[in-house]
Amino acid sequence: MAKLRYHIRFPEDKIPEPIIYQIGQEFKVITSIRRADVRETTGWMDVEFSGDTEEIERAIVGLRTKGVQVDPIELNVVE
Repeated sequence: MAKLRYHIRFPEDKIPEPIIYQIGQEFKVITSIRRADVRETTGWMDVEFSGDTEEIERAIVGLRTKGVQVDPIELNVVE
């Protein structure tokens, strides 16, 4: 089982939506929020995705389709 971490940024209009929950329901991945800062007008999260690599990649495409910006976390900065 792969564990990959991503930095996700939410535009203001997406902040109220339960996007991380939706991704966990739509794809065979386990999501673990490692760090986050969500306010009324801005929001970001560092999320660890566990599962098959192909399914994680599908989940990332799903996130981008929902209108959030997703970037891989290169260094393992969250333990």
